[in-house]
Amino acid sequence: MNNEVEIEKDGFTHFTVMKNEVVDSLCCENSDKIYVDCTLGGGGHSEEILKRISPNGKLISFDVDIDAIKHASKRLKKYKNITIIKGNYADIDKHLKSLGIEKITGGVIFDLGASFHQLTNQERGFSFLKDSPLDMRFNQEQKFSAWDIVNKYSEADLVNIFSKYGEERFSKRIANAIVHKRPINTTKELNELIINSTPKIKSKIHPATRVFQALRIEVNHELLNFENTLLKVINLVDVGAIISLLSFHSLEDRIAKQTLKKYSQCRCEKYSPVCTCGGKLLEIINKKPILATAEEVRINPPSRSAKLRIAKRV
Repeated sequence: MNNEVEIEKDGFTHFTVMKNEVVDSLCCENSDKIYVDCTLGGGGHSEEILKRISPNGKLISFDVDIDAIKHASKRLKKYKNITIIKGNYADIDKHLKSLGIEKITGGVIFDLGASFHQLTNQERGFSFLKDSPLDMRFNQEQKFSAWDIVNKYSEADLVNIFSKYGEERFSKRIANAIVHKRPINTTKELNELIINSTPKIKSKIHPATRVFQALRIEVNHELLNFENTLLKVINLVDVGAIISLLSFHSLEDRIAKQTLKKYSQCRCEKYSPVCTCGGKLLEIINKKPILATAEEVRINPPSRSAKLRIAKRV
């Protein structure tokens, strides 16, 4: 199998989802252009880019997770043309400006969602399968955590985020149970509360999955950061540069699909006699999302939800 499935170094385990498909989309063989990996993670995509671009090409990789940065820095230490930034990709414009970069000439990739390491590390509090403090922060220096949401948000706000970010049908029941059970300090406590407050129905999805997803998204402002950054990136990339978006759930994919569609056509009012928006900014490369191969899904089941959308700046 060509795609890298698993890496284990220094206790850090990571799965690089659709590695070749994502990097293939950049068409970066022997390129001396500038590329950006908005989500460094375990460094799988970044390393593949570095293998393909020329020594004169440049890669800027972002992450807020110090564990990921430490691991990837060791993994990529032999490459001299990468700059790893500990910072949120939402500030991509500011960071690139500080490096003297006006345009991303080659392309940008987003690999969205939590990493395997984050989801399975007991101390990080992302998983309902492990008993740990309610945390879920990508950036461990951030003070705001899942504990604050569960124990401080109003019942109405809990219903809203469970419905909006988790698409949870029993949001009201769960939110009500949380408010009456506070304080809730661990993932085990929250998991048991969700199970006990919702009806037992046949489903392949664990009862706590959607709530934990919603909490993670709210803690890290994932959807807001992605949407805002994608809009910035459309203006930061040079003509001919590629934007490659790898999403893992319907909310991310919806933002990707709708944004690419909007900027691949005239954005003026329907009956405007003259175009004043400047015309389309993007060309959509694949009308339907690219999915992981059956072999990759067999080895790494979470990759079954991955969808890759690609566009080119025009």
